[in-house]
Amino acid sequence: MRLGRNRIKNELADTGGWRLRGKQITRLFVFEDFADGIRFLNRVARLAESMNHHPDVDIRYNRIKLSLTTHDEGGLTMKDFNLARSINKLVGTS
Repeated sequence: MRLGRNRIKNELADTGGWRLRGKQITRLFVFEDFADGIRFLNRVARLAESMNHHPDVDIRYNRIKLSLTTHDEGGLTMKDFNLARSINKLVGTS
C-alpha cells in the first residue's frame, strides 16, 4: 500500500542517509574504487532478490546511487523503506 506524505516523512527520519526525490528515495554510496562498489552492489543484488524488491542503480566509477520506489503502487511503500534499512545495514549505517 502506498504511503501518505506524513508516513513517508516519519519513515525517512528513521532511514539514515536516504533522501526523498519525488516518488522515490535515493542514496549515494561512495567507495574506495570501482571494485569495492561492485562488491557492494553484488551484496545489494542478493538482498534485493531475497526481498523481491529491486532498486534502480546508477554506477559512476566508485559512486553508486540507489533509488527505491514501488512502481506497481505508483510511489513509496514499506517495501522501499525496509529495503533501504537493510541496505544501510550492509554498510553499517542506520
